[in-house]
Parts: sequence; C-alpha cells; structure tokens
Amino acid sequence: MTPEQARAALAAARRVAVLTGAGVSAESGIPTFRDAQTGHWARFRPEDLASPQAYWRDPELVWDWYAGRYRDVMAAEPNAAHLLLAELEREKGAGFFLATQNVDGLHGRVGSGTLGGTLAELHGNLTHARDEVTGEVHALPAPDALTLPPTSPAGNRMRPNVVWFGEDLPGDALEAAQDAFAAADVALVIGTSGVVYPAAGLAAWTLRRGGIAVEINPQPTDLTPHMTLSLRAGAAEGLRLLMTPPSG
Repeated sequence: MTPEQARAALAAARRVAVLTGAGVSAESGIPTFRDAQTGHWARFRPEDLASPQAYWRDPELVWDWYAGRYRDVMAAEPNAAHLLLAELEREKGAGFFLATQNVDGLHGRVGSGTLGGTLAELHGNLTHARDEVTGEVHALPAPDALTLPPTSPAGNRMRPNVVWFGEDLPGDALEAAQDAFAAADVALVIGTSGVVYPAAGLAAWTLRRGGIAVEINPQPTDLTPHMTLSLRAGAAEGLRLLMTPPSG
C-alpha cells in the first residue's frame, strides 16, 4: 500500500482505531518511561519504582518519583500530533476510538474523548490518583500544592492512578479497545515500540477482520512486518501525510 492509498482509505473510513505510545508525546518534551531516569533517579530501574512491591516497601519514595513526573507532565504542552488526532476525532465522530499507552493526559487536554469519539487511557493517568480504600479516582492538585503522599477527600492515602508492573490493564478499557480495533476499517499505530502487550496486539484485530493497519514510527518495530504500511516519520509528520489532501 502506498501513502496515497492509505490517505484515501483513512478519508473514506467510517471507523478508525488509533493506538498511541511515547513517540506521540516526544515532541512535547516528555521522555519515555525508561528515559525518565535521570539525576538522583538514575540509580533506580523503573521496575524498582513502578510496582506494587515497590509501593508497599516505600510509598514515600515512589510518590516522590511520581511527583517529579507529574510536574514534568503538567509543564508540558500538547503538540501537533495530539491536535491532529483531535481533528480526526471531530471528523469521524462516534466511529473514532483512541487507545493510548501514555499516562501524561495530553490527549485529554486537547479534548480527545469529548469530540464525538472515545479515549481509553490503557495505562492510567499521572494527573490522577486512586483512593487505596474505596478505589475512587481523584484529580491531583496543582504540583505546587501537592502533599506526599496525597490523601483522598475521605482522608485515605492515594496511590498513583497508573498500571504498574505485575498489574493487569483495566478490563473494561482493554475490551473496548479490542472491540474498536476489530470493527475498524483503518487502524493507526503511532509512536509505540510494539513490545508491550496486550496493547501491541490491538492492530492484529483490525487486520484479522480485513481492515488495514498503518504504523507511524521513525524506527522499525516488531510490528512493522505485520503492518499494511509503515511510515518512517515522527507522529505529527506522519499524521499530516495521512490527513492532508494532495495539492492540485
């Protein structure tokens, strides 16, 4: 398939499913999960800080790390890729589904999930925390007002509202994503390494049902051999190529 054919297929598609990974937020200056280990934190592996065991062992240490990531996320701004996906949602309406592995909340900040389609944050959201007793999710206060560890309105300690190593993805979000990709005419896989399952397997549902799957990534990934088309481009560049009508 050529880029021109992919552009025509995307324009004609009634149902579009999108999976985004860290590459979508790279242009906003947000490091990938594993690249976030700098300075004091360089002596820790992500697995040492992002697991239930780490939290049980030292919740203050874990929250200190997440508070730093939260500050970075709140200081970042959505980039052109986020805006283009919001535009695509406006065009496709209820036929649009966006599943993201990112926890930075940037898709939501440009309105994704409120423009007629659906947003599923498969790995959670750094800007929220979850009551350890009730399970209720609450938005965190501004970074400069954040106390560690934060407490819920009920007075209970809260944990970061993200999926840790050893934890399952939210069942309802994953099921909705699988259903959306299975029904999609076109699947877009953008800025993800394709090694974290089950999210990496979503495009296979589209391909099995006869749809097409287009990858946008500057580097080849484990998914590349299985895609209908792979564009070697950054997230915003690739989306512009697929969404901009040819001149003339």
